[in-house]
Amino acid sequence: MINEEDIRFDEKGLVPCIVQDYETGRVLTLAYMNRESFAISKERGLTCFWSRSRQELWLKGETSGNYQHIVTMELDCDGDAVLVRVRKDGPACHRGTDSCFDTDQKIVFEEKR
Repeated sequence: MINEEDIRFDEKGLVPCIVQDYETGRVLTLAYMNRESFAISKERGLTCFWSRSRQELWLKGETSGNYQHIVTMELDCDGDAVLVRVRKDGPACHRGTDSCFDTDQKIVFEEKR
């Protein structure tokens, strides 16, 4: 079980949170949690983040209906990142795409034989 005191929040009181689709393993987004959003996520079983741009709590799905239902939360070995696996109600990205990483901004490295 992850407890707040196990998490190494940075100097701004934030910890990166990687959100992954529980069914497919696809990375959906990278967001940030503070102590309050972590507590809300843990209590409600829904992802809640700290919006760095708006400087406010952000319960994913509150306005869009695209909630992310938490299946597991894991802390990495250093305690400075959280992995959250979710079942989602709709697109993860505010642009309407399945993942925030559904862009053409990528580099593909092919395996050399």
